[in-house]
Amino acid sequence: MKIVKSIVQIGFLYFLLLIGNSIARLLHLPIPGSIIGLVLLFLLLQFHIIKLEWIELGAALLLSELLLFFIPSAIGVIDYDALFGVQGMKVVLVIVGSAIIVMFVTGYTAQWLGRRKKGDAV
Repeated sequence: MKIVKSIVQIGFLYFLLLIGNSIARLLHLPIPGSIIGLVLLFLLLQFHIIKLEWIELGAALLLSELLLFFIPSAIGVIDYDALFGVQGMKVVLVIVGSAIIVMFVTGYTAQWLGRRKKGDAV
């Protein structure tokens, strides 16, 4: 039953992706359809049109297997060895630097939200 529930929830998330892609295509927006679908999901959750429990299991499954989705793009990058021969160190520095910045911003944001939540509870 858990597998069927996960598949249905992933199907719903995919349906939102298709809606986002359709909106981007119909309105000729320069924003990817996946981002529009994500905003649509956020709005549906914010306005309590759908409940978190309706997508939680499927989203957790997708997030747990997220690394597998990056393998095709990582293998595709290997085909561009000339790019890494000339610009390789710059690319590596940008990747490492941006990863560090994201970690710091995420950590500080989580701490700020934690302090804010503690203040609301008291």
